[in-house]
Amino acid sequence: MSKITFLGAGSTVFAKNVLGDVMLTPALQGFEIALFDIDPVRLRDSENLLNNIKKTSGSTCVIKSFSDRKEALRGAKFVVNAIQVGGYDPCTITDFEIPKKYNLRQTIADTVGIGGIFRNLRTIPVMLDFAADIREVCPDALFLNYTNPMAVLTNVMNTHGGVNTVGLCHSVQACVPDMFRHLGLSTEGVKAKIAGINHMAWLLEVTKDGEDLYPEIKKRAAAKQNEKHGDMVRFEMMLKFGYYITESSEHNAEYHPYFIKRNYPELIERFNIPLDEYPRRCIDQIANWKKMRDELINDSNLEHKRSHEYASYIFEAIETDVPFKIGGNVMNTGGLIANLPREACVEVPCLVDRSGVNPTYVGNLPPQLAALNRTNINTQLLTIEAAITGKREHIYHAAMLDPHTAAELSMDDIIAMCDDLIEAHGDWLPKFSVV
Repeated sequence: MSKITFLGAGSTVFAKNVLGDVMLTPALQGFEIALFDIDPVRLRDSENLLNNIKKTSGSTCVIKSFSDRKEALRGAKFVVNAIQVGGYDPCTITDFEIPKKYNLRQTIADTVGIGGIFRNLRTIPVMLDFAADIREVCPDALFLNYTNPMAVLTNVMNTHGGVNTVGLCHSVQACVPDMFRHLGLSTEGVKAKIAGINHMAWLLEVTKDGEDLYPEIKKRAAAKQNEKHGDMVRFEMMLKFGYYITESSEHNAEYHPYFIKRNYPELIERFNIPLDEYPRRCIDQIANWKKMRDELINDSNLEHKRSHEYASYIFEAIETDVPFKIGGNVMNTGGLIANLPREACVEVPCLVDRSGVNPTYVGNLPPQLAALNRTNINTQLLTIEAAITGKREHIYHAAMLDPHTAAELSMDDIIAMCDDLIEAHGDWLPKFSVV
């Protein structure tokens, strides 16, 4: 019996989508679905929910929960990762509140920026523990990473974990539909090409019947900027740099040095930037889960419709050898994007079949787009250097190279802020040496 292991199965709603999809896929019937989470209550909730879907769908998948991670992984063909280390309280609170003392404001803090750096530093050791188990008990498994910060963690698993890993993000799938809906355009018959890095990949081409749609897109976007709306940062970046970005405006506001600036506070209002957005979402999600838990977990007639999550389609393509195209995060091996560093993790079109995930060659990005990507890659690579070497100085380097942080703070303040964050994290971080 083939096996799919889900790490972080206490992410009940997401587990429902991914594993509910599995149970509705003919080629995946009979698979064992192994659930693992460090929270036994949430683990039991997910097991109950999935068994309800199994009953209503008639699936022959076998669902098992594990308290031993290595046993959950043993013999797995596929591993799905959806963990969050440190949660909202205390770690997300720390990521936001310490920088505020230095007048450094954030929106999401899960990718780069000072919050993204520390989210990486507390997550990488856990991921490397996963990797050690995988190398021992399921060395040939394909690891699907859904955990942010996507680019760094996917890079670490491939480069330092020795695990065949692809990172998966919703932003590529949502990019064209969301933007077209916002601008009142139809997506029927539209072809798109997207590549770059996670959360900052670019809509390089968008055509219909051979016609370039960008002129009409930019015309409508320019008009839209005269009124307040939820995508003002991305539209502004497109109008200034020429191309639309995959991830949302609230994310991109903190990836660049142009929007969240204490010397230009009017930009927050002008571009409708929701500061502290992620903590608000966390609070809302916690409250909503308390309301919906009983209804969702105890519904013996719970049904599921297959979602657009990539995971089941990847598994299906490998099992059936019927190719499926994804936007995947993979190492830039051989220069898939020629003008980005080879040691970076890039987001490119990939074809999946029985041979696995096969990235496609993109070539050079427009030079201004590659330059913007490199500003974030710099911080990503120095964060990895800090995690692998254990040297505190590389944390400082990563933070000093972050575009938003460097635009707001002096080097001395950046170093002091990093020290405060290290102290506040306590045992959530490994020890870093001072050289």
